[in-house]
Amino acid sequence: MSVKRSGNSSSSRGPSAGWQQQQQAAPDDAATLIATSRKARGEKTWIITDGSVGMEAQGIAVAEAVGLPFSLRRVRVSGATKFVPAPLQLLLPPASLLGSVAANETLGPPWPRLIISIGRRSVPIALAIKRLGAPKVFALHIQNPRVPARLFDLIAAPVHDGFEAPNVITTFGAVHSVTGDRLAEAGKHFASRVKQLPHPRIAVLLGGESQAFSFPPDHAAAFGAKLARMAKESGGTLLVTPSRRTSTGSVAALAGAIKDVPHVLWDGTDDNPYFAFLALGDAIVVTEDSVNMVTEAAGTGKPVYVQKLPGRSTRLARFHRLMQERGATRTFEGRLESWSYTPINDTEMVAAAIRRALGLETKG
Repeated sequence: MSVKRSGNSSSSRGPSAGWQQQQQAAPDDAATLIATSRKARGEKTWIITDGSVGMEAQGIAVAEAVGLPFSLRRVRVSGATKFVPAPLQLLLPPASLLGSVAANETLGPPWPRLIISIGRRSVPIALAIKRLGAPKVFALHIQNPRVPARLFDLIAAPVHDGFEAPNVITTFGAVHSVTGDRLAEAGKHFASRVKQLPHPRIAVLLGGESQAFSFPPDHAAAFGAKLARMAKESGGTLLVTPSRRTSTGSVAALAGAIKDVPHVLWDGTDDNPYFAFLALGDAIVVTEDSVNMVTEAAGTGKPVYVQKLPGRSTRLARFHRLMQERGATRTFEGRLESWSYTPINDTEMVAAAIRRALGLETKG
């Protein structure tokens, strides 16, 4: 962990109408609800993704909120079947499709009670499992599946996807696991490492290369210079954490730009202090390439600034416009302001709908 201390360096829209009518107050403690439900005992959840960290994070957030035991299934279609477009894979016999899937764990009976799939590439595989495990398996898909909604039991699609159907819950941004309790715990464990560093503390969440955006070293250096000027003018501290998509060159360029202001830069050793920085930051700056990171930052209720990157995405532009209209984010211009809004987190809304559908009530 790289630390710099003052000159001394040391190491909406809500759910669609069909689900809105069913919305009830969620239980205060989902874990207690699950533990006391006889129907829940022995049931399991499979989270099905292509292994993308952002997708897995969303699946885990919902699974934890539902409360059933879960495991990750990282899947990819192999052999000749990988050349078959995903929509046509739906036409294959489910057992045949699963036979061509490489996974980190077995995709076979006993089938889970709940499957949570995320991303388009997981759709044919999730639906094959649902068909083979019918009628036991309840299937949730997160994001727009690009197939008829009726093929899934429930879909949680962000509002910027513009996907609606009677069984679709519309979420604002990505589902995530940022809660007051999680932030308090993460902040408590890291607080001693920043207690000598001055306020305001600005958490900086770095993304990187994606299909729509790039984050080259020259842009990282310019971004770092803007952050450093803000830290000098405010007398504050930068708490910086890169992601797996941030190149080493970009991290080095940004590190060089902020070397003369108080900062903490996660260097990849030990656990990522991502949630601790969300907890301890007075404001948050996020690169625009990640819906997950922006929504997680907005889950804190703190001012969130979005740093522009080279590239363009119509879908993400719509997302950022909606976040600004909601009052959660502003474009990063190199200065600090103060504002407030209700923290954004629709995960429990999705989890509550699943618990009701699975009959995970406290009675019985």
